[in-house]
This record gives sequence, C-alpha cells and structure tokens, in this order.
Amino acid sequence: MTEWPKGVAKPAIRALNAAGYTRLEQLEKVDLWTLKKLHGMGPKALAAIEVALNESRENCE
Repeated sequence: MTEWPKGVAKPAIRALNAAGYTRLEQLEKVDLWTLKKLHGMGPKALAAIEVALNESRENCE
C-alpha cells in the first residue's frame, strides 16, 4: 500500500485508487477540482494533498 499524506482518510484513498491514482506524484498535474469531484474526497484530504504536493515541489527545486 502506498503512503499518502497524513490527513487523507480511507474513503479518499479508496476514491484515489478507484480513479487510478496510486502515488502522490501522479497528482502533480491533476487539477484539485478534478480530485474534489471524486466520491469520498473531502476538504481535509484535498488540503493534505495540496500541502504535500507543494512540499514536494519545494524539495525538487
């Protein structure tokens, strides 16, 4: 099982997996609006993903 950021609950993880996303890196070019439409994706999960993606971008620079 892939590690998702803290704050991403199991329903959101199931939604991501059902949509074919298995790694955080896959979400780098996905619009957050697209993720928001996934059933099970809540505001806490979206916020945690956004923070993790921003941190990932900062570490790559």
